[in-house]
Amino acid sequence: MTGKRYSTATAVALICAATVLTAPGTAFASPASAPASPARQPTDPTPRSDKSLEQVRKEIEKLYHDAGVATDAYNAAEEKAEKQSEQIVKLAKDIAKGQAKLEKLKARAGAAARAQYRGGGMPAEARLMLSDDPGQFLDGAGRVRQGEKATKGMLTELERTQEDLRIYAKDATARWKKLEANRKAKAASKKEIKKKIADAEKLESRLEKKERERLRKLEEAAALKKQSAWVSSGVLKDISGKATPQGKRAIEFATAQIGKPYVWGAEGPGSYDCSGLTSKAWAAAGRGIPRTSQEQWKQLPRIDIKNMRPGDLIIYHSDASHVGLYVGDGAIVHAPRPGRDVTIAGAGSMKILGVVRPDK
Repeated sequence: MTGKRYSTATAVALICAATVLTAPGTAFASPASAPASPARQPTDPTPRSDKSLEQVRKEIEKLYHDAGVATDAYNAAEEKAEKQSEQIVKLAKDIAKGQAKLEKLKARAGAAARAQYRGGGMPAEARLMLSDDPGQFLDGAGRVRQGEKATKGMLTELERTQEDLRIYAKDATARWKKLEANRKAKAASKKEIKKKIADAEKLESRLEKKERERLRKLEEAAALKKQSAWVSSGVLKDISGKATPQGKRAIEFATAQIGKPYVWGAEGPGSYDCSGLTSKAWAAAGRGIPRTSQEQWKQLPRIDIKNMRPGDLIIYHSDASHVGLYVGDGAIVHAPRPGRDVTIAGAGSMKILGVVRPDK
C-alpha cells in the first residue's frame, strides 16, 4: 500500500488514545476547574462548558449528516440526468434518421403517383391486356406483379417509419419530462446541501478559537471512543482476508488522495465527496461501481464483516449516507465532510450499516 498501510499497532494506538481521552478524570477541563485568570470584561462572551460544547458538536454532526444525505440525492439525480441526456441524444439521432428515410419514401411514392398520372390514369394491367404482343403482355404482367409487390412494400415501410417516428417522439417527450424532474430534484438537493453546511458553519463560527480547538478534540475523542469499542469487541480477530490485485489498486488510488479537501458532489481530481472517492478509486482499479453510497449499498454484493478484506467498502449510518474504503487493520480511507480532508480513520469510528464488495 505504498507505505501508507495501517498496522495492528495503529489500531492499538487508537484504542489507547480513546481510553485516555474518555477515561474518568481526564475529560477536558471546564472553566470552573481552570487556573485563575484575569477578570473578564463584561463584554467578553461566557465560555461554554464541555457539556454545552458537546451539544454543539452533536448539532454540527447532524447538520453535516443531513448535508451528506442531500449530497447523495444530488449525485443520484446528476447520474440519472447524464443517462437521460445520452438517451435523448440517441433518440434525436434516431428521429433524424427516420425523418430522412421518410422523405425518401415519400419521394418514391410521389414518383409512382406521377408515373400513373402520365399513363392516363389507365391501370397498367389494362394497358398490357390491350397489347397485340403476347410476349410483351407476359413480360409486362411479371413487371406489374413485381411493381405491385414493391409498391406494397414501400407503403408498409412508410407506415412503419411513421410509427417509429411517433414512438421516438413520445419517448423523447417522456425523457425530457424526467430530465426536467431530475433537474428540479438536483436544485432542491443543492439548496438543502448549502443550507445545512451554512447552518453548521454558522454554529461553528460562533465559537471562540479555543472553543473550536476543543470542539475538534471532542470530535476526535468521540470517534476514538467508537473505534475503541469496535476493536475491543474482537471483530478484527476474525478478519483475515487479503486484498485482490484490483483491491490493491483501488487502495493505492484512494490513499494517494489523502489531504485533498471534501467538496460535495466532487469526483476529483482535486477534491472528493465520500462516494466520489470510492467510485473513482474502483474506476482506477478497472471496475465501475455506482456513484452514490446508497446505490453502492443497494447494488453491490454484501459481505459479512468477518469476511471483510482490504478494498471492500464499508457503508455507514442507517440511511447509507456515508462510505469509506477499507484498507486493512481496522482502518478506512474516506472523505469525511465539508471542512475536512481525505484521511485515514478507524473503520469503527462511525455506525456501520454493512460491507459491500466491488470485485468478486
